[in-house]
Amino acid sequence: MDPQIAQTLSSFSTLSLEDLNAKAAMLERQDNKYILPAATLLPALKDFSAHFDVLEIKGKRAFTYATRYFDDAGLRGYYDHHQGRRKRCKVRVRNYVDAGFSYLEVKLKDKRQITVKRRLPVENPANPLCDRSMAFIEQNYKALYNERFGKTLRPVIAMQYERITLVARQGGERMTIDTSLHFSSEGRTRTVEPAMFIIETKSARGNGIADKILRARHLHPTKSCSKYCIGMASMGHVSRRNRFLPALKRLGLEAPLAA
Repeated sequence: MDPQIAQTLSSFSTLSLEDLNAKAAMLERQDNKYILPAATLLPALKDFSAHFDVLEIKGKRAFTYATRYFDDAGLRGYYDHHQGRRKRCKVRVRNYVDAGFSYLEVKLKDKRQITVKRRLPVENPANPLCDRSMAFIEQNYKALYNERFGKTLRPVIAMQYERITLVARQGGERMTIDTSLHFSSEGRTRTVEPAMFIIETKSARGNGIADKILRARHLHPTKSCSKYCIGMASMGHVSRRNRFLPALKRLGLEAPLAA
């Protein structure tokens, strides 16, 4: 963690995980993502401190997330996003390392372009896509799109990063700040410079306090900034990646690894 960022975070008021879930679970929301270096994030972070509290658990304010993404043999999850299809689905198992629990998470888009996230506690980490999990995926996919998911999934990439979570004091809005991204797949790895941050704002209409603060500083979202898709494109696993080039360039990942 950048020491100046950590120092600025120390001035924030804190809230607990229970308070976060009560004020801003945000399982259905509009997202904006920004890619910023530490020097640009720092003054905006000082502005956030007047409006947001930081999640703190057992004295920690930055938490390690370890995530595995699953896709089918044709990488439909990746290519549906690359082609901008509304009916798209990402499936991942996220391990909240510091808290010691894992969730199967299904991310979908509804007709309003609202992100819909559904999650299920993982009972057996050694077999996260058990029959119970696959039934959960099918149920939520069909409930939103009125058709079967019907894909055979396999693990395709893993990633790890540190996350800071801020929650608006007035509720109904939160943001995450991710750093130290590390991708791994097929025995190969890629890392992002730790002075680069991916900020994701989550609000009902996609125009919350954080977005207004960033816009006032002439900072604008980076389109097509899915960490899954960035990871797959940077590792050289896909044949098409143009949609994600702006994000890849900002993160220093524009040259894919050779096959």
